[in-house]
Amino acid sequence: MDIIDALILGSLQGMTEFLPVSSSGHLVLGQRFLGLSLPGNFFEVLVHLGTLCSVLVVFRKELLKLIISIQSTESKLMLSALVIGTFPAILIGLSMKDKITQLFENPIAVSFSLILTGIWLVMTKWFINKQSNINLKNGFLIGCAQAIAIIPGISRSGSTIGVALLLGVSPEKAARFSFLLAIPAIAGAGLLTALDVSPTNVASFSSDVIITALFSSFLVGWAALSWLLKLISKGQFHWFGLYCLAIGILTLSV
Repeated sequence: MDIIDALILGSLQGMTEFLPVSSSGHLVLGQRFLGLSLPGNFFEVLVHLGTLCSVLVVFRKELLKLIISIQSTESKLMLSALVIGTFPAILIGLSMKDKITQLFENPIAVSFSLILTGIWLVMTKWFINKQSNINLKNGFLIGCAQAIAIIPGISRSGSTIGVALLLGVSPEKAARFSFLLAIPAIAGAGLLTALDVSPTNVASFSSDVIITALFSSFLVGWAALSWLLKLISKGQFHWFGLYCLAIGILTLSV
């Protein structure tokens, strides 16, 4: 892998981690089209760290507000919903780790998952906004959607925001909860993957490749997340479904 490859894949991860188009699926397909077969899991950990930093930066005010007002009823409810919503992904991630890893090596399965994501995102256009709030039940159901999105090709943000909209949560609240829920999810996925990283794997990447991948995923992730939040507020979330359908169908035929 050279700097250009690191820049492409890091930027691809940064853009697709938050956009509802599945970062894991795009990373699999991106490596395929670049003709790369990256050793081990170090690169995946690296770009996850970059996108984790970007969501922390974008939501720094929200996180600070939660910490400062942690004794308030609203903050306690939000934190409880986040904790409950995180458990499904932990259970699925730990119990089905090996089977999920195999899917990362199957581009055809990823393509079909992208098509399913596309159909789901298009459907969100007709979900009725009932102005519901995030409660423990909704937090758990949204967390279940996040757990399903461990499958490469199934979008995490697309699943969680879509389910929140289906439950009647407003687009702004749905996005806020989804990306706050992403913080432990991304951190946990990176930590779980990091446990399998060997020193030999790390040594196979040069320092310039590591720096390029880390900063490209961070900067592009920051820009993509900020852009997506604006699109969601304008009710344009479902348009990403057409993109997922197109990419899924296209990659099936290649």
